[in-house]
Amino acid sequence: PGLDQTFTALLEDLEHRGLLDETLVVITSEMGRTPKVNGNAGRDHWTYCYSTVFAGAGIRGGSVYGASDAHAAYVKDKPVSTSDICATIYHCLGIDPDMTVPDRTGRPVPIAHGGQPIRDILA
Repeated sequence: PGLDQTFTALLEDLEHRGLLDETLVVITSEMGRTPKVNGNAGRDHWTYCYSTVFAGAGIRGGSVYGASDAHAAYVKDKPVSTSDICATIYHCLGIDPDMTVPDRTGRPVPIAHGGQPIRDILA
């Protein structure tokens, strides 16, 4: 409930101030939680399926992309990689996801590591 209230207030404030179109808001984590409760009544780390929320800055509002199975354990439809999430962020910020930057030895490293923007959620 705290996140829901805060996230909603942030988006409403950005919209009211006319800043939502130029501000990208992203909520994500490095993992989900196991679909089943463990023996200690808790849920362990689970890297196979988790959610990311995008808002503002070129994201089509109300979009839902992909789906998990009935237990939210595995991706069922339209899998997205962390590289795709990064490429989407870069795209929304006006940065070419295919751009490279040199590493310490001067080798070009793609900033999105081969990811592609998630076009179906873009406005």
